Parts: sequence; C-alpha cells; structure tokens
Amino acid sequence: MSNEKTLDRRQFLKSSAIIGGAVGLGLPAAAGAFTAEGVRPMAYRPETGEAQPKPLRILILGGTGFIGPQQVEYALARKHKLTLFNRGQTNAGLFPDVPRLIGDRNVAGGHDALKQGKWDVVIDNPVRNPAWVRDAGQALKGRVGQYIFVSTISVFSDYSKPGMDENGPLHTPGAEAIWASNDGAAYGPNKVRAEIEARTQFGDDKLTIVRPGLIVGPGDLSDRFSYWPVRIDKGGEILAPGTPNDPVQYVDVHDLSEWIVRCGENHTLGTFNATGPKGPTTIAEMLLGIKSVTTSDAKFTWVPAEFLAEQKVRAWSEMPVWQPAMGATLGFMQVNCQKAYAAGLTFRPLADTAKSTLDWYKTRPAAEQEKARAGIAPEKEKAVLAAWHAKQGA
Repeated sequence: MSNEKTLDRRQFLKSSAIIGGAVGLGLPAAAGAFTAEGVRPMAYRPETGEAQPKPLRILILGGTGFIGPQQVEYALARKHKLTLFNRGQTNAGLFPDVPRLIGDRNVAGGHDALKQGKWDVVIDNPVRNPAWVRDAGQALKGRVGQYIFVSTISVFSDYSKPGMDENGPLHTPGAEAIWASNDGAAYGPNKVRAEIEARTQFGDDKLTIVRPGLIVGPGDLSDRFSYWPVRIDKGGEILAPGTPNDPVQYVDVHDLSEWIVRCGENHTLGTFNATGPKGPTTIAEMLLGIKSVTTSDAKFTWVPAEFLAEQKVRAWSEMPVWQPAMGATLGFMQVNCQKAYAAGLTFRPLADTAKSTLDWYKTRPAAEQEKARAGIAPEKEKAVLAAWHAKQGA
C-alpha cells in the first residue's frame, strides 16, 4: 500500500487541520496532526450537558512526579477531595493546599501513615518495587473502595505478534531478590509481580490495572518523545528510522492521567492496555504532525532498520518512539487497546502534545537541555547520514 493511500485511509486531517511539511517528509500528500475523538474538558462544564461527578475521596500515592500532577489538577477541577502520600521531596512546593501524608516506601514502616483514613479511590502511580504494593495494601486493608494500579505494557514477554490484547503472554514474575533492582531487565518481571500483589491485596472486585505504553508530554524527563519536537524545531536534514509506514504508539500524559481519574469516577474495574492514538498511526504521520507546529525547514531521510543496526543506532533510545516493525518487535507498537477505548480513554490532537512538549522543554535549565537522556547525538546523526548517502551513491 502506498503512503498516500495510507494517509488518506486514516483521515488524520480530521484534527485541527494543521497542514504542512509533506515535502520535508518525502510523502506524496500534505497532512496534519491526527486527532482526538472527543477530547474531554479540563473540568466538567454544565453547558455541555456533562453531569457533575460525584465528589470522591481520592488518595494518590505519589502525585508530584510526572503523571501525578496532571491527576491532581484534573481531580481538583472536578471537585474531588484529595490526599497525597509521598516523601515530600519531589516538587515539594506543589499543591500546598492538598493534605499530604508523609512516608518513604523504601523503608520498613514507610506506609504507616496510610493506616488511618478511608478513601473511595486510591491511585498508585508507577512503582518498580512490588513490595510497595504489598505494603500499601496491608496498610490500607479494608478502607479502600477501588485501587488503581499504574502498570505498563512492559509486562508482556512477546511482542512478535501485532494486536496483542490484555491476555498476551507475561514475563515470569520477578523473584523477591530483584524487587528493588533498577536493572532494566527486572522492570517487566517486577511489574508483573506488582500486578499480582495488587490483586492479592485488593481483590478483583476493587482493582483496576492500567498498562500504559510510552507516556509523553510536558514533565517527561526521559526525553523519549521530546527528542523529536526539539530536533525537528532545529531543522535541517534529520535521520528518520525505518520506513514512513512503521507503526508508533504513545499516550499524552494529560489524556492518561485524566482517564485514570475518570476510571475512579465510573468505578471502572479490570485490566486495560492504555496507549494510543486511537487509530493506527505511522511514524511519518507523527513526525509530520510535530513538524506542523514549528516553522522548521526539516527534511527527513528515511534509513532502513538494517542499516541503522549496522551503524549501531539503537531503536527506542537513540531513535525514540520507534522499534523495527519486524521480528521480535513487530507488535511492540501495535498493542490492542480497544478495551480502554471502550472504557473512555480519549486522545487530544498530536499538535497539542507536540507544542506543549516543545514549549515545556524550552523552559528547562540549559544544562538539562544539553544533556538529553534519549535521542541520537548530533555528531553520530551526521555520521550515519553521511554513511547512508555514501551507500546510496549520493
């Protein structure tokens, strides 16, 4: 199927109709950012016919990191009564009017502050250590209406098949000896064990497990998405990985966080893969949508996965939001999230995500901007492009 037919079929001009950059991408048709279908307002708006949500007592474990602040702002706007539980160290000045319980989840007795009080909903934001889930469950026992655990699609052990749903094969649960490990290889197994602990502590009748893919947007210090808006904004020839039709998936931090709060409002239970966009999306569409919010003269040179491997260019880290659409990673960016979509997960336009990410990035300290944690180094990018052109006889 040609690129033009792919773009037409997906009709991603349904969005905010930001058009441009097709020549730079080397695509045969102009296009804009693909779209949300039903973007939710920040707070309820009576004029739209949306009912005032029933006020809930919500406890957020964390609340001041990446996805936490978005949850807090959304929940406050929707008139819920919040309590935060954390060490009081990360972004300690945020939300001074929200009650806070202090505890260090890494130490014995660190969850003791949770032994008093009752909550309709508890949101446990990304944790690596299953002991945190176990200890929180024991401290909260019998005083929680719903426990929402933020897991990850990294629980899956096999990404070779597209369209994997929540019943896909999982890693062997992490043994207790590795629960506190920061080794990347332990991440998926530990998340599997954490899901088991959540089910053991709270039971299926009170449990929601959310498995996001790559979470992107303002506040993401991993730079795994922001590399692209920043690099495209600089312009010039850009190394683009694989083929224009390689699939990508990601979820804006606002969309994910707001949906998690709504899962509490609606008492939505079960396990959900939670990434997007809603329609199948290619990396060409993503890069085009990002370029559309800049005035960049960027031109993309598509370099096959095999050549990138020869040049030791790493997918995901040096080429963020991308994995080769073949072999063991064929389905990595094609996870089935229909269950979450049916449960109300919606998406804002890519244009919004790209612009808010770029604007936020430019507010970061210069030292952070110069030491991005993801994306190919400029010198290496130039060298790989030169090698590719030489191979093509350009």
